[in-house]
Amino acid sequence: MNLFHFRSGHSKKTLPKQDKPMGLPKAIQSLCPECRRVVHGKILEEEGRVVMRKKCPEHGEFWDLISPDPQLYLKAEKWAFTEGRGLENPMTEVKKGCPGDCGICGDHLSHAALVNVDLTNRCNLRCPICFANSNVQGYVAEPSFEEVSEILESLTRIRPVPPPAVQFAGGEPTLHPRFVDIVAKANQVGIEFIQVATNGIRFAHDPDFTRAAKEAGLHTAYLQFDGVTDEPYEKSRGVRNLFDVKRKAIDVCREAGIAVILVPTVVRGLNDHQVGGIVRFALENADVVDGISFQPVALTGRCSRDALEAARYTIYDLAHDVERQSGLLEARRDWYPLSITAPISRLLERITGKPTMAITCHGGCGMGTYLVVKRDTGEAVPITRVIDVEGLFLDLHHLLERPDFGISSLTGLQAHRIFKKHFRPEEAPEGFELKDLLEVIAAVTEAESPEWRATKNPWWLLMVMGMHFQDLYNFDLSRVRRCCIHYAAPDGKIYPFCTYNSGPVYRGAVEDAYVRGGARRTLETVSTP
Repeated sequence: MNLFHFRSGHSKKTLPKQDKPMGLPKAIQSLCPECRRVVHGKILEEEGRVVMRKKCPEHGEFWDLISPDPQLYLKAEKWAFTEGRGLENPMTEVKKGCPGDCGICGDHLSHAALVNVDLTNRCNLRCPICFANSNVQGYVAEPSFEEVSEILESLTRIRPVPPPAVQFAGGEPTLHPRFVDIVAKANQVGIEFIQVATNGIRFAHDPDFTRAAKEAGLHTAYLQFDGVTDEPYEKSRGVRNLFDVKRKAIDVCREAGIAVILVPTVVRGLNDHQVGGIVRFALENADVVDGISFQPVALTGRCSRDALEAARYTIYDLAHDVERQSGLLEARRDWYPLSITAPISRLLERITGKPTMAITCHGGCGMGTYLVVKRDTGEAVPITRVIDVEGLFLDLHHLLERPDFGISSLTGLQAHRIFKKHFRPEEAPEGFELKDLLEVIAAVTEAESPEWRATKNPWWLLMVMGMHFQDLYNFDLSRVRRCCIHYAAPDGKIYPFCTYNSGPVYRGAVEDAYVRGGARRTLETVSTP
């Protein structure tokens, strides 16, 4: 048993028991990068770094860097609230064991926070770092409006919690001829957060299309954004002057009332020196930018040991680079695993009496924080200065664990007292009060950011986070079982992100079966908007 102790006030409290191996070293299950069979491995500390070592009986030993900072790695592990509930109605049986039963099986431990729906494998770029390999298959996999509608309706039947967020992906999803109708359908079936993963080209060039998407119910543009100069785009996307296109897309979204999340794919030696500049750009555009979702590149090709070490970039590298380059956030103080927010979701569920999505992913899947931003000046301070994050979530967790704590009018009052207890007015920006913190948290969690910006409240929360999707070198099955980002496929199943695009790569089999089933079209037969 691994219990971590934290002193809050005068009472000694413990974090919830974790159902996975903790500390260093620990045994894991992974995949062989050559044959993809399940192999045994270890995560351990060596020479001040956290590494993964594994051995395939046929192909020998492999290793990878997991974190250059053991202290930050252990913090992410320690503060991960992972009491997920999985699916009550799994779509496949457990036969082969993880990751051979995806679709999703009953052994999956977390429910979906967000589900991707691929609208097309066509794209108006040819990025060499694209995990979807868009534009290179020689065929089009593009579900019809009716097929997408069926997928969206099926998501509402997932139990215990239908996913509150859907992200239309691809390829470039805005190329689908009925993109706006599909957004309207998602809105119609009750999807709360509707967003699109886009390179922004069509938004930049077609304001009328962008306004139509907003009117149909699009909330957020998850915008590919690799840097604040042209150089990263020329090298990673093969296009000149693409930074101007990004800025134009943001301007058009601002006018249309669509929120923007910046999504940089970070590649060591290419754009890792610009992560601080990206944070500053987001602050300068905080009237439309809700946050940044940094994504260290997944290494999908074969790598020698030297090449792997030279190329690997982790969320822990990211946290330290943001600290060095921006001066706004301290890696070890301000960054926490995404699942630390699970008690908030459980609290909302207790208050409303309705099942609520909780992010319960593995601590290694992602880390992040928030900046409290004054919109008119761009002044920003880490939320960890404004509130005692650890004390807050521990107190919420233990309140929720009390056997006498039920759904009542007192629930909100008890939670308010906890927030007040851990609020630090002396550290907050001038004029920022507890009520402002609670209001911006509500706006963030209720998909109200464009509407919120129309109010006179001067404050906002800017999310800064990193999500590191797995590849065959750093694959950890304990992470797969806790995946909260899923793909909904035309075969009627949903898949964890890191088995759909990596590991077994179910994407290829799904698209191949879909195309062989009669949906095949050549690229020449499809017109591009």
